[in-house]
Amino acid sequence: MATSSSSSSAKKVAKLAQKDKGKKVRFQGGTLFPAVVVGIVVVGLLTIGYARQSRPDPGSFPPQIGDHWHAAYGMYVCDGWLPKLSGNKEETVTDSSGQQSYVNGLFGSTGIHSHDDGVIHYHPYTTKAVGKRAKLGVLLDVYDVTLNSDELSLPADQGGDSYTVDDYKCNGEDVEVKVIAWNSFNDTGEGTTYITDLAGVRITNDGMVFTIAVVPTGTDVGMPPWASELPELGAADGGNVPVPGSSTPASTPGSSTPDSTPGSSTPGSSTPAGTPDSTTPGTSTATTGG
Repeated sequence: MATSSSSSSAKKVAKLAQKDKGKKVRFQGGTLFPAVVVGIVVVGLLTIGYARQSRPDPGSFPPQIGDHWHAAYGMYVCDGWLPKLSGNKEETVTDSSGQQSYVNGLFGSTGIHSHDDGVIHYHPYTTKAVGKRAKLGVLLDVYDVTLNSDELSLPADQGGDSYTVDDYKCNGEDVEVKVIAWNSFNDTGEGTTYITDLAGVRITNDGMVFTIAVVPTGTDVGMPPWASELPELGAADGGNVPVPGSSTPASTPGSSTPDSTPGSSTPGSSTPAGTPDSTTPGTSTATTGG
């Protein structure tokens, strides 16, 4: 009996399969649903394309070529200020044909530099440093300084010290690397603290202040003491006006007055009091700063 029943069931399944053979699968509601889906996809793609085309050029914002902005900056480790970056990076060389070029290629392609004065002289030479490309990292790249959430490292010509969150301690305490930014040198607030993408912190206007800090987690750090002198330092800015769109020196070195003579407009001294010069990476103490 069992065999007969199984055979009968098999025959029914075969008949049903044969009956449905060749039938087309239809969406419920006909072709309306797939048409709506296709329409949504097309509209979505068109919207994305339009958004990309209409998105503002990151170089269309200030600053632009020809603008002369100034921002104070300082590097603070544990409880003292590091020496200001030295050298104006405007040195040039002349080839056999008499053509001049900058020794520091990054300076030549951006025009961003300092003058031993704790000031970012933000004078874009080319579109590489304009608009939303105006960032703290532009200056740091010119001076070969590494800055991220894990470390602040200086090249050999700037002392060669390196401060990392894994190895460096402030009086035995773990440290963090951060940037505090103020929109104006006369801002009395606490500023805006950044703990990620530190080199990408934007320079959005003239007169800003930046503190790069390696300190115990949660430590409040203020502006560099020379930030209050930013108007005077900026007023000392003289010649060396860039040629728009060019990375070629505007004049022969010595024939125009640079922004300032290295060290001449440094507030009090090119090395502020409280510089942790004796502090070496990995030690647990730092020179007491002011």
